[in-house]
Amino acid sequence: MFEEIVGISPALHAVLSRISKVAPSNSTVLITGETGTGKELVARAIHRRSHRASRAFVSVNCAAIPRDLIASELFGHERGAFTGATQQRLGRFELANGGTLFLDEVGDLPAETQIALLRVLQEYEFERVGGTRRIRADVRVIAATNRDLEAAISAGSFRSDLFYRLNVFPIEIPSLRERRADIPLLVEYFIDRYARKAGKNINRVNKKTLELLQSYPWPGNIRELQNVIERSVIVCETENLSVDKSWLSQQPRDTRIGCKLHFSQMLAATEKEVIEEALRESEGRVFGPSGAAVKLGLARSTLESKIRSLNINKKRFTVELGT
Repeated sequence: MFEEIVGISPALHAVLSRISKVAPSNSTVLITGETGTGKELVARAIHRRSHRASRAFVSVNCAAIPRDLIASELFGHERGAFTGATQQRLGRFELANGGTLFLDEVGDLPAETQIALLRVLQEYEFERVGGTRRIRADVRVIAATNRDLEAAISAGSFRSDLFYRLNVFPIEIPSLRERRADIPLLVEYFIDRYARKAGKNINRVNKKTLELLQSYPWPGNIRELQNVIERSVIVCETENLSVDKSWLSQQPRDTRIGCKLHFSQMLAATEKEVIEEALRESEGRVFGPSGAAVKLGLARSTLESKIRSLNINKKRFTVELGT
């Protein structure tokens, strides 16, 4: 038990070691990992082991706030800043003053808010929406995402300069599939929690149930395991816990992955075809007035990145036209 993080696997130990090293510093941390792996638990563990532990830990889910409200939510607003702003409101940065601000799903921030966040990380100050006074930000930022931010940079939806500001100290959280040795401990932990809540005495786990839980790939990670155990405790009428196998059907995960993969392959094939046609028309030139970048409305660096990622040989279009 490390704070509220349970496990003994080598993969988890590597994460705990990084938490211990970075916690005493003021460095910005970027936590990555699949949904349900416990990224907020890791952020809270860093906060509790820092010198800011006695101050606020403020959490913001960037994906859950409408795009037109996220700036006000983070930085606050002045009275009259926009329709409905009837009074001054403090943002999350001010509420977290002296403490830690956790930006969950930071990869979903809109472009204009990314610029404002970058300024805070660079200059340690911000302005409320509709305000002109600069406010000092004594806040440690911990960000988290389940998105591939480097792919988002290539796609033009996430700023590379913001990524490098956030990625000072990266921590990647392993999926539950990568830490199967922790499953028995997690099962015991969740049984104890929910049995006490339900006023039940459950002290054993069916052997076949434990084998089933350890063999299942857990697409929803720890959150899914937690839900399955809570449901099992609710229906359990003996001291021996068992899990209904139908609750662990792998079909939905396999179907989703297949569809997602097929769709992404289709998109990549279409994108490659469009870029190759533009290169053909521009005789292999990427930049310049008649280059493919201009035809496609892309920045030169973005197009070069896409050409590399899609394995397009731009030279062959020059050869085809004998130039």
